[in-house]
Amino acid sequence: MAIKLIANYSKRLGLPGYSSHQFSVSIETELTDLNQVAPEAARVYELLQTNVDEQIRQTGFVPPADYGMEGSQTAAASASDARPTEGDRWNCSDKQKELILKLVAEHSLDKNEVDHLARQRFGKGVRQLNKVEASGLIDELLDQHGGGGRQTASGRGKGRRAA
Repeated sequence: MAIKLIANYSKRLGLPGYSSHQFSVSIETELTDLNQVAPEAARVYELLQTNVDEQIRQTGFVPPADYGMEGSQTAAASASDARPTEGDRWNCSDKQKELILKLVAEHSLDKNEVDHLARQRFGKGVRQLNKVEASGLIDELLDQHGGGGRQTASGRGKGRRAA
């Protein structure tokens, strides 16, 4: 009768900026005698532990302590710059992005203030807003800076009431 010995060893290390990395190794072996279980389990555990510990030392990218933190200088600088450059990615639609940039340009708005408004209302910078949040930001920009009789981002007319 064959006896299966299945072992797994896993280790997770915490890294700065709420990051972590993990490595895991599993092994399966067959034994023919119950007396082999204890010594084979000890051997396999030591083998797995040694190999996982050896491999996990290679951490790869380790973010700086303020990586991804809202208040960091690098995050604030990159999120507040509304000029698109190669590689910039917005979470809202292209039309919403264009309209936000158009409103900023037409009304000579401070990009930092627009980004601050997005952070106040939605807890994230302009580029990270999803479609619904971007629509809310556009509505607020139109309200604050002369949307007049224009339609809002949600398609509703401003200042109009149903008869």
